[in-house]
Amino acid sequence: MSIAKLGAVVLDCPDPVALGRFYAELLGGEIEDDGDGWVDLTGGAAPLAFQAAPGYTPPKWPSAEHSQQFHLDVTVDDLDEAEARVLALGATALDAADHSRTFRVYADPAGHPFCLCAC
Repeated sequence: MSIAKLGAVVLDCPDPVALGRFYAELLGGEIEDDGDGWVDLTGGAAPLAFQAAPGYTPPKWPSAEHSQQFHLDVTVDDLDEAEARVLALGATALDAADHSRTFRVYADPAGHPFCLCAC
């Protein structure tokens, strides 16, 4: 028997509303802003939340000195189409040039690494 259930994955960021909107477009769902630096993404596939972090410094990828700690893998039907859409939303390509692979690495607008993965 488990001790607990995952409530949410929470990402620190400078602008929770903006990052919440990015992930709402990427994953679906609606954002709920508490007006005090916390935003929940509800109705999507995974529980995500975003919190304001004064002095936030984004992770560096790849970097042994500044570990990313974790990243999100999101599955898509069409890597090329998904790439165009996340770039239009403000993502940055980190390692996406090799189109023979089944994944591509990006950073969200706050600098968190995530991968688009072929289903």
